[in-house]
Amino acid sequence: MAGADLIMSEILVMGATGNVGRQVVVQLLAAGTAVRALAREPESAGLPEGVRVMGGDLAQPDTLEGALTGSDTVFLIWPFLTTEGARAVLEAIAGHARRIVYLSSSGVNEDAEHQTDPINQLHADMERLIEGSGVEWTFLRSNTIASNARGWAEQIRTTHVVRGPDIAATAVIHERDVADVAVQALTDDRHAGRKYVLTGPQVLSRAQQVHTIGEAIGHPAHFEKLPVEAARQRMLADGRPPALVEALLASAHARPESNLITSTVEEITGAPARTFRSWAEEHADSFR
Repeated sequence: MAGADLIMSEILVMGATGNVGRQVVVQLLAAGTAVRALAREPESAGLPEGVRVMGGDLAQPDTLEGALTGSDTVFLIWPFLTTEGARAVLEAIAGHARRIVYLSSSGVNEDAEHQTDPINQLHADMERLIEGSGVEWTFLRSNTIASNARGWAEQIRTTHVVRGPDIAATAVIHERDVADVAVQALTDDRHAGRKYVLTGPQVLSRAQQVHTIGEAIGHPAHFEKLPVEAARQRMLADGRPPALVEALLASAHARPESNLITSTVEEITGAPARTFRSWAEEHADSFR
């Protein structure tokens, strides 16, 4: 689908220092696209040479003017658990940009009045706000992203056991595949107004993901489901914010099983979606 009506002006990546955003920056640069990145602390962003890092904070919309000036396309990752402040951010974006590519969730059911869990509800609310912003949009409804497994690294390194809340199996997607699709959506006008559901090629439970990481590092590893209260205390002890802990626990409890696997990654990029095993092998040193 790529190749026509390419946007040659500078693209702004919001969320550029995260796992997906960083990959979007890297791949835009590799494609020869002018790119700038938003960071709260530009001096410590650690982004590749060639990207223009601009200071700004999504929690303070009045700090975004400098980053937005000269950018007509924005990649947006919303890092908060509510839409508080989102309207002001979208108004700032609409003052400069003509299109937003938003990283959403594959769990969003647009036919439902209320979503099954608070994280999907957040994304559904953000999509509605973006649709009403007056800016063209593309929604990338991503399944569980493989890089979330980085949160298990310390447990696997020290005990080879991951203890936490279980959650319904899902077709885990490599963050590079999400970024590949994002680059196409950011640089080709034909993706405007589209809602893409992005998945990996295989539905995996948490136990299967942990087992796969164990195979990649050459040491057996397994998942141990914790009761809700024990899981809450474990995540709080790991330093996760209380509001995030409650949202994750609610998702673990309410998210329905899904066997959904889409071919969208291959249709848009021309290459099949990467496996979780390939991700685990790439990142094995993080778990050893």
